[in-house]
Amino acid sequence: MTGDHQPLALLLFSAFIVVTLAITTWVSRKRHGSAEEFYAGGRLFSPMENGFAIAGDYMSAASFLGVTGLIALFGYDGLLYVVGFLVAWLVVLFLVAELVRNCGRFTLADVVAARMRERPVRIAAGTSSVTVSVLYLVAQMVGAGSLVALLLGRTGEAAQAWTVIGVGALMVIYVSLGGMRATTWIQIVKAVLLLGGAIVLTVLVMVRFHGDLDRLLLTAAERSGHGDAFLAPGLKYGGDWTARLDFISLGLALVLGTGGLPHILSRFYTVPTARAARRSVLWAIGLIGGFYLMTIVLGFGAAAVVGPAAVRGSNAAGNTAVPLLALDLGGGADSTGGTVLFAVVAAVAFATILAVVAGITLASSASVAHDLYASLRRRGARPRSEVSVARVAAVGVGVAAIAIGLLARDLNVAFLVGLAFAVAASANLPVLLYSLFWRGFTTRGAVWAVYGGLIPALGLVVLSPVVSGSADSLFPGVDFQYFPLQNPGIVSIPLGFLAGWLGTVTSGELPDDAKHAETEVRSLTGAGAA
Repeated sequence: MTGDHQPLALLLFSAFIVVTLAITTWVSRKRHGSAEEFYAGGRLFSPMENGFAIAGDYMSAASFLGVTGLIALFGYDGLLYVVGFLVAWLVVLFLVAELVRNCGRFTLADVVAARMRERPVRIAAGTSSVTVSVLYLVAQMVGAGSLVALLLGRTGEAAQAWTVIGVGALMVIYVSLGGMRATTWIQIVKAVLLLGGAIVLTVLVMVRFHGDLDRLLLTAAERSGHGDAFLAPGLKYGGDWTARLDFISLGLALVLGTGGLPHILSRFYTVPTARAARRSVLWAIGLIGGFYLMTIVLGFGAAAVVGPAAVRGSNAAGNTAVPLLALDLGGGADSTGGTVLFAVVAAVAFATILAVVAGITLASSASVAHDLYASLRRRGARPRSEVSVARVAAVGVGVAAIAIGLLARDLNVAFLVGLAFAVAASANLPVLLYSLFWRGFTTRGAVWAVYGGLIPALGLVVLSPVVSGSADSLFPGVDFQYFPLQNPGIVSIPLGFLAGWLGTVTSGELPDDAKHAETEVRSLTGAGAA
């Protein structure tokens, strides 16, 4: 690969950064500094705008880089991520979107605290939300590092490290200055760019194979070195019972985790009504569904055109499959077409990362300021503005994500997102569903549900092959692997629901029927909603 593509790609990177910083600066001059403006953009976005923003939030580096890389390397088994990511939105549509919009103001804790003792519930939910957000951010940082390392010809770990630091700095600027309104418009621009880039690449792949999908799949299987096994289940998750359980665990995490992601839940507060929230989800499902169908073509296209060996040679986890595919489809590394197409796709992928990290950082800083700070602040201490605390929190979250991102830069971004989904499904979803649908749910049950899912999920990840005991782990030189699965969802998700039930039935607190009735009416009708 030559360096001809570097100046153009860097120019496009810079152009996107300039445009998004201009949007942020423009919005920062118009904002009023209120919590509603900073956290929810004044609740002024239309369903279509919010649907594009949700799609922009959800179509992350894991989707564009990680999933296509997994399909290129493992064929059919890589499709499992596509199915899980898409089916998850049915859970969001039918169980979460409208009810959350009616019951809360800015965060997950608002929904739970409506009928519980606020302080312990907000501390628990805020802690969980920040943890999930940091894990999700790490995946985006790793994607950014892989992308720029490819762009610069893999000049060493220093390039990846500075990329991660640069992305972290930009996301802090976006959130601190622009809040939700700037973040939303950045996500809308990014969604349009990403969908446009995916459409162009998909058309080029199909043109290369004369519109023959069968030929595309057969060529991919032939070049994979696995033959027909590439198009059948089991290449990654079917070797033994441990691998099969890992697949079930991953599927549970992906399908149930979306409904507990803080940055997705916060998007439902940016529209004026619950009906608008539901229509936003319908827009998002259409956009996300179309995008994931295209990632299937791109993944198999990378396997057929580039070849799994070349993909793995560029990045062991497969995170650079799409940029390499673009380079080849455009005519190769020495061609003008290849240079331009590679630069455009790399810039779109980088835009994807910047937009997603901005949304996640905003959601986590909202949890810190609105939930943790308000609950842990000492009585008698002079209160600070929530928005000021949120801006400081954005810096802290950015530093944490940068540090972990530097450590995990060799892992697949889709796999890292799977871990974040597992924690969200284990800690956030049980307490959310119990609060909305269980009349007898108590404060102890809420706190136990959060920690009963969060602590096992994190503990099992630490004891899994992800962290130690294998050549691909974070610490390959040591071995404290006692849990055989890479994704903890199959154990930690049931534990979260069990802990919530156990905490409730052992609690001496009598459930407040009046508050439950009020929450039920509000969730179903929107009466009294913020």
